[in-house]
Amino acid sequence: MVHDKPSTRKMALSRLAIVLTITLWAAYFVATIIRQFFEGPQTFEFTMEAISYLLVMTLLTFSALMYLITRQGALVRFEKHVRVPRAELERYFSEKQPDITVLVPAVSEEPAVVRKTLISAALQEYPSKRVVLLIDDNPQPKNQAAADRLMATRKLAIELTELLSRPQARFTAALQKFERQHAHAPTASTKVIADLAEHYELAANWLNRFAREEDAVASDHVDEFFTEQVVRGLARELQLVANALTVSAAEGAKLSTARVHQLYRRLTWIFNVELDSFERKTFASFSHEYNKAMNLNSYISIMGGTWRQEKTPDGPALIAVEKGTKGNSVFTVPDSEYLLTLDADSILLRDYCLRLVYFLEQPDNHRVAVTQTPYSSFRGASTRIERLAGATTDIQHILHQGMTHYGATFWVGANAVIRKKALEDIVETEWVGGYEIKRYIQDRTVIEDTESSVDLAKHGWTLVNYPERLSYSATPPDFGSLIVQRRRWANGGLLILPKLWATVRERKRQNQLVSRTEIMIRLNYMASIAWASFGLIFLLAYPYDGRLLSPFVLLAAIPYFTAMASDLKYCGYKRTDVLRIYGFNLILLPVQLAGVLKSLQQALTGKKIPFARTPKVKNRTVAPMTYVIVPLLIVGFSLFTLYRDEAAHNWGNAVFAGFNAFVSMWAILAYIGIWHTITDTWLGMTKWLYVEVPPKSANTAASQQSSLDWQAVLYHGNAESAVPFTARGNASTVAITAEKEGAAA
Repeated sequence: MVHDKPSTRKMALSRLAIVLTITLWAAYFVATIIRQFFEGPQTFEFTMEAISYLLVMTLLTFSALMYLITRQGALVRFEKHVRVPRAELERYFSEKQPDITVLVPAVSEEPAVVRKTLISAALQEYPSKRVVLLIDDNPQPKNQAAADRLMATRKLAIELTELLSRPQARFTAALQKFERQHAHAPTASTKVIADLAEHYELAANWLNRFAREEDAVASDHVDEFFTEQVVRGLARELQLVANALTVSAAEGAKLSTARVHQLYRRLTWIFNVELDSFERKTFASFSHEYNKAMNLNSYISIMGGTWRQEKTPDGPALIAVEKGTKGNSVFTVPDSEYLLTLDADSILLRDYCLRLVYFLEQPDNHRVAVTQTPYSSFRGASTRIERLAGATTDIQHILHQGMTHYGATFWVGANAVIRKKALEDIVETEWVGGYEIKRYIQDRTVIEDTESSVDLAKHGWTLVNYPERLSYSATPPDFGSLIVQRRRWANGGLLILPKLWATVRERKRQNQLVSRTEIMIRLNYMASIAWASFGLIFLLAYPYDGRLLSPFVLLAAIPYFTAMASDLKYCGYKRTDVLRIYGFNLILLPVQLAGVLKSLQQALTGKKIPFARTPKVKNRTVAPMTYVIVPLLIVGFSLFTLYRDEAAHNWGNAVFAGFNAFVSMWAILAYIGIWHTITDTWLGMTKWLYVEVPPKSANTAASQQSSLDWQAVLYHGNAESAVPFTARGNASTVAITAEKEGAAA
């Protein structure tokens, strides 16, 4: 959970890497570019070539420099971090217990995946928690498999409530008995301590039995991680407390009654949870747009309110009523001070909520809106591509910690504890079809967490990454699902840049300090994929004059690659994985470029790009033909460039082209595979042969007369608008949902 404190040598080398990168780039600029302007050919073509090459290398070096700077910030935070003692956490929460609601948005997820997420949230050692599963599946499934999955997902909250009911009842009764009989004594007797140790041992045994049951159905490394780190990890900690209590009782030690009371409470905190589920698409009064942001917004908008369910021809609608209103269809949704948003394929370790809420509760942090532990990857991946994608995820965990050091934190949507008051500061409201639609989290782009980070900063809120590993999330196990994820990540950063400049201006107007380092890190985070993609294309495709190359260019890149190799080793990977990641990024180049172009498309057309959910299925996701053909073209063109530059004695470009051809071919073989490349290409070529045949329907005047929905006509006022809500405003949503279900199947 806790990062190792970096050595003095590592800190010094980290600073040296930053200095070397800047110095070597400056040396290249002076010794090569400036020199060529005086000694090289004074032609327009060469001048433009030199300027474009300098621009590309400067942007790539800038990204490398931002990596080194944020990495340095992470090392500083790891060095200074001191873990809050467990006794202090329990003392604080025995006096103050702010509510937290865990929101788990899920759409077309496998019930077994969601179940693990819900259990990890339910077993959080937190005094007052609700866990709500936000089911976003189509409420009218198009096939039997989707219907079965939806039914199983709907049952999860009930099943888990029943699972936890016995330990919950047992330890609640034990706490009440202790409070009745011993709460007023100054110290606890040996018998009381022995009884408490027995309860802790019983809790550990219950968790171990549950882990053995889970082992019987475990099928992959995620299941093993869940049972070992979440369930057995908690059991080991409780058993350790039981052993400590037993030893203290044997030695005749005196524990205060207040401390024993805290330990009793801890057991009830673990198992006491309220589980529920909510489906916004069953109500006509919510937006049905296909994205995670609106799924979260719909539930947040009804928290703390009293609602009446009212029937309409479009389906049930929720209408706000005064508190205290009575009726069979009236209900109140509990409010809470904090929200925890948690992706349905993510898992939390046991004291995530306890430590992060404690952090938010400190007086110095009253303007912190969001805190999180950027997720790590599950260990033990079964495929090469999942392992390497996990390596890039773990590297990002370090970089996000460094961003906080410079005040440039971005919310990573897989998990986060959010101060609800902060969301109310940035909410936007509109009325659609007579219903109030609230947007706390913007859905203008598919990277809603990044845009919300900028919105919060504009309103004077800050975000913090907690410097521990307390959350884990799934990594795409194959190339097809990775394409969906990385294309979405690359889409939207450019669209948010104008908001960033507006935020900087607003903060400066309010006399808030905005450092240049923060601006550079934020700019790199949002735009580096765009300039790196286009820059790499230029380097691969354009035959730059060999006189523009210099050893200084290569030397300036060495600190970056050396630092990344060191970080990979620190995260449990191989140093040589840095070369594999380079090849991995080469075959993902068309994917990232497609995401950037989608951003430009949205900027030009003003139409939102549909949200694409990352498939999480056991079977392989088919990759679009373009994304398996283009990596082959990169290999072919690199070999052609190698031949051309070798003939022209342009040795620098020839070596670069040969290296790209080698690592790209290795990446194709290792992470896509020849057979999968052939299969996906064939499917892409033959896809147009298959057309969907719509079902036949009788189109007669008699059938139209008999199918007239008189309630819809009376409700809407005319026949043209008397159509279901989802078809009227969300035809694209239904189509997208059906498409995703088909793709997953």
